[in-house]
Parts: sequence; C-alpha cells; structure tokens
Amino acid sequence: MSKSYRVAILGATGAVGTELLELLESRDFPVAELKLLASERSAGRLLRFKGEDLPVELVSDRSLENLDLVLASAGGSTSKTWVSVAVAKGAVVIDNSSAFRMQPEVPLVVPEVNPLAAVNHQGIIANPNCTTILMTVAIWPLHQVSPIKRIVASTYQSASGAGAKAMVEVKTQASAILQGQQPVAEVLPYQLAFNLFPHNSPLNDFGYCEEEMKMVNETRKIFGDQEIKITATCIRVPVLRAHSEAINLEFENPFSADAAREILSRAPGVKLIEDWQNNYFPMPIEATGKDEVLVGRIRQDISHPCGLELWLCGDQIRKGAALNAVQIAELLVEKSLLKPAKAQALSEKK
Repeated sequence: MSKSYRVAILGATGAVGTELLELLESRDFPVAELKLLASERSAGRLLRFKGEDLPVELVSDRSLENLDLVLASAGGSTSKTWVSVAVAKGAVVIDNSSAFRMQPEVPLVVPEVNPLAAVNHQGIIANPNCTTILMTVAIWPLHQVSPIKRIVASTYQSASGAGAKAMVEVKTQASAILQGQQPVAEVLPYQLAFNLFPHNSPLNDFGYCEEEMKMVNETRKIFGDQEIKITATCIRVPVLRAHSEAINLEFENPFSADAAREILSRAPGVKLIEDWQNNYFPMPIEATGKDEVLVGRIRQDISHPCGLELWLCGDQIRKGAALNAVQIAELLVEKSLLKPAKAQALSEKK
C-alpha cells in the first residue's frame, strides 16, 4: 500500500489557501484525508476537492488532532496561535507567514535552492516571502557558479500580495474610475488602480520597510551567507497577480550575460523568455498561473565590470507561496520525513 497522509490547510478560504487546495489535487499529493480550517467567519463554507464538497471547519485544538501535515497560510498572528498546537499534536507544519522565518531552529526553504535544510526541521518549516522565493530561484544557479557579492532588487508587487480582497478592490477601483466615479481604498492604504506606491509595511530606523528587510534577511538565511550585501526597494503596482523584479547582481568576478543565459535556460523552476528583436521579455500577465519563474532581459551592467542585470516575473500566489509549500511537502514525502502511520491506519479501516 502506498503511503498517504492526513493533511490540513489552515486558512483554506484565502487566496493562497484555495491555491493550495488546487495544487494538492493537480499534483496528486498523497492525501488520505483533508481538513479545511479557517476562522469563524469562513467556517461552514464548502470547497471542492477531487469531486467532493468539503466543509470548512473552525480551527481549534480538536480540529488539529490526528494530522500528519498542516499547510498554514492564515497570517502571522494565526500561525503564532495554532502552529505550536499542531506540532505538539504530532503534525509537521509548513508555514507561509513571517512568524517563524528568522528563528534559527526553523528551516527557511526554497526546494530549488536549499532542499536539505528541510531535513533538520523540528516540526516547523517556514515558507519564505514571495519576493524572496522568486528572486532566489532565479539567482541561485548563478551564485553556484560565481559567488554574488551584492544584490540590488527593485520589486513591482501585485495586489495579490495583499490578499484576495485587495485584488477585488483594485478591480472595483478601476471600474469606478472608468465610470467617472471616485475610487475607494479600504483594504489597501491608497488607491492602487492607475497608481503605484511604496510597500506600506512598517519602516525601520534606516527607512527600509519590513517587506524590503524580508528580502535582505531571508535571502541571507536561505543562501547560508550573512556577508552578502543586499538592498531592496519594494513597490505595490496595479497588477492583479504575479510580481515582477528588476535585479542587479555584482559578482566576485566578471560574469557574461551569455553564460548566465545558458545556465538559467536549464535551471530548475526557471523559464527563460527573451526576444530581443521584438523587445519581448517576461510579463506578469504571462507569469500568472505558471509554476516557473520567468526570467529575461539578461544584460551586462555597463556601470560595473562584474555586474549583471536581469528581469523576472513570477506568480506570487503560486510559486511565491502555495506551490513552494507543496513542493516542500513533496520533498518531505520523498525523503520519508513525514510519518503516515495514522493515515494508513485510516485507509485500512475503510
């Protein structure tokens, strides 16, 4: 009998939660039983999985019993409340919030970059921030060939990064503007339709926002290199789904654009898109719904002999969140790091 697992999605009705549900089905993850967990506001809803309508349950101590795996995507405060409960009851938790990312004992994993970090988990594995995931997938293959000394990242982040309600709000704002009405901002701090603004996460004493510091600190942890110099500017743009990033890399030695192009053309999780004659490169509309990080416009930095520029787009909900979490779960299954005894017992009873 093949192994299968009792799985829960915490935050099942959110943008990432519903994507997790779709990925578990489309990638045929070995699910023996699936629980959909959310807040009281969403409890009672029905979500479809493999031809069945499954009820969304209120997350509680009882709902977290007898689980092998929890995919958590309900925000930092919810994770801080319930993740330790799930682990204490025997589950492994892959958490999509920022709650545990920088804790030294918690692996921060991008499967294309540092899969072995997942082996030493103590019940919790953290999913990195979306911008960090997309960037590291694209630049890690280059870093393996020639160490990167400095990264300058400029991000163009879609409404999906602020959740499903933000996506709806942008469409509502755009409709209002086109009808000559005044747009209203309730989910996001400012009007995003036909506008853009710096990421509105809290600022530190140096003027960097929390989102920018996530890219700095998380990349260093994933790469296992605290000396790499990183700076970022994160901007929210009026795109529904899929983030874009302009990345400037400084290497220890000169790195030709042709060599980088050849490496990235065969890198896992990357799709190279370049048509220089038609000025055609990755666009967020084409990254939407795709598993790969689209990379292109690779060119030498004319201001530095060891500099390289590249442009990337990636689906923030998919590879930037849900897909990365499911890939970590698949990695745990592959390396027999999940214990499926409870799920097998359930199957045998049936």
